[in-house]
Amino acid sequence: MFLSRHLRLLPRANIARTLSSKGAHYTTAASSNAAPAEDSSFEIPNRIERSPTDILQALAGTVGRDHTAPHYKYHDDPFLIPMSNAAKRTYAMSKESGRKAAKWIKEEHRELFLHQEAQPAVEKFAPSMVYTEESDVDETSLRQLIAQSELKDAVLVYNILEKKGTPISADLKQSLLELVCFYNNQEPLPEEYIEERWFIQNNRRRDRHGKTWKDGDLAEKLYAEIEPKTPQSYASLIRGMAKYLQCERAYALLQEAVEKQIQLDTNTYNSIIEIVSYLKDTAEQRWQLCTELLQEMSQQKLRPNLGTLNAVLQCISTFGNFKLARSAALQVLPEFKQLGVNPSLGTYYYLLIIFCRERGPVSHVIVDILNDIAGKEFQIEHPKDTYFFATAMDVCRNHLNDKSLAKKVDELLHTGKNYDLVGDSFKESVYYRNYLALLCQTESIEDFMLTYDLLVPNIYIPEPGIMEEILRAIEINNAVEHVPRIWSDMVVFDHTHRESLLLSVLRIMVDNKPYTESPAQQQLPEQCAKVALDMYERVEEAIKRLRKVSFTGQMLGNILTLLVRGGNFEKACEVFAHIDKNQHRIPGTPSESALQEFVEASVQEKSPSQALVALQYAVENNMESSALAKRIHDGFTLNETHLAKLKSLVGDSFLDK
Repeated sequence: MFLSRHLRLLPRANIARTLSSKGAHYTTAASSNAAPAEDSSFEIPNRIERSPTDILQALAGTVGRDHTAPHYKYHDDPFLIPMSNAAKRTYAMSKESGRKAAKWIKEEHRELFLHQEAQPAVEKFAPSMVYTEESDVDETSLRQLIAQSELKDAVLVYNILEKKGTPISADLKQSLLELVCFYNNQEPLPEEYIEERWFIQNNRRRDRHGKTWKDGDLAEKLYAEIEPKTPQSYASLIRGMAKYLQCERAYALLQEAVEKQIQLDTNTYNSIIEIVSYLKDTAEQRWQLCTELLQEMSQQKLRPNLGTLNAVLQCISTFGNFKLARSAALQVLPEFKQLGVNPSLGTYYYLLIIFCRERGPVSHVIVDILNDIAGKEFQIEHPKDTYFFATAMDVCRNHLNDKSLAKKVDELLHTGKNYDLVGDSFKESVYYRNYLALLCQTESIEDFMLTYDLLVPNIYIPEPGIMEEILRAIEINNAVEHVPRIWSDMVVFDHTHRESLLLSVLRIMVDNKPYTESPAQQQLPEQCAKVALDMYERVEEAIKRLRKVSFTGQMLGNILTLLVRGGNFEKACEVFAHIDKNQHRIPGTPSESALQEFVEASVQEKSPSQALVALQYAVENNMESSALAKRIHDGFTLNETHLAKLKSLVGDSFLDK
């Protein structure tokens, strides 16, 4: 830096002398001994389009993923990091809601944002044009709006031009027809609202039971105005109708175009093949129609592409006849391979749902798929590509229950940039749900907890069903030392109102006594007592808030046992007082062993009053009481009042023994 600053202050004639005096090996035109350099032209490289996050991705690639940090879309603040799946969606949607509010303010108060400080100007920062019925518009305005995919304004400008009687070229009408058919004349959500788009798509996928195409709307009006009909006009309307499930009319238009010998393109045929399952009922009829469409493409010398292959496999995946579906898929794949059509992850997704059916025979097709694509890096080529990883992990867990295959799938997911194809947050959650559930069933508890610590909570938050699987694995492996960690996660994930989970946690801690002789487990009784007390206080608070959780006799008995074992006799007495006071409202009773341990603790703490209260509770609830009475009689030096109370509860018979 010093040398460059120094050179800028020197005359040109002194540069060579200065460099030589500093030992720098540079030559300039002022050097008399320098050989004449050959003329070489300097070419400025072409500009490369960059996305807004390319620099951030390059920097992130140098350090890898930090599993201890939340996703970049959340604020890295302990109070703003979501710790449940519902909170993840709420936080992400809230952030986008803030963006929408800022955009609304910019549009409503556009006079405050007319300055352009960026050079060159950033088009997105500039306020958008506002069109009304009185706006002075022409074909150029309409063409520009169509190019920017501004559907609402484009339709408004088109209507203005129609009212004014301004002639509109057929090419421009065709462009508008394509835009209207693609969006079904509904204003699309801006691309930057990723979370909202994912949420809306998932809702639409669940609610999509029939056609949503707008019959008699602008698209059909534009199509009627275009004369003569062109292949592009037919293709636009057919694809739009097929996309929004106006299936019968889309297929009728295709037949009309074929009869009129109008050459359609491959993607138009693909759109019809995708809806064959809506046109025909049985598997045989669907396969026959599918082959007829492929033959028509062959007659028109249309070359199939990846969309054709995946559309055919999508049709085959709807076959109820497994044998026909399998033979058809095995027939299609080699034919497309001969045509030079390479499969994408979406292709493998369809193969999995064709071969690995819930009620079908066991298939190991995923083994061949993984052997074929292991170590490869993929890019998005088809909309169904993002379905592969979640489906593959589901097959590994529910169809084959194979841990080694699941790890191969996970290795493929983390190869190169393949993680970009995991899909939206819902598919990512489904992927890790199946992955963790399979590992906790097939791995040792120690190895599983290593994976658990890596993924939870920033990448995946276990649902209550997965948490039950984890607790079951802990119980089978007698790994009670992991319960305090799991309980703390349950608190964070808001699982403390699930009665089945609470009972599982308590049962594990009660039935699997820690080995106090082991130095590693000496603190466990105290830790388990803290978990039990925390659970007791949280359930009490939940009952006050009228949440769907309540105490049971078994639950309170286990809490009582754990508090006694952890040496917290004072809180144990408080819990038993609650049991005794509310015994008519609490379903069930504590176990006899819980009362025995409480009485034993009362003896150790020299509290005969508490022991007698426990005995009275046992007598009133028809529980075994003679052993308790004998322990109280032998463990205490009872005064006359206590002895009279004891006799009134169990009589004099035990004194004679």
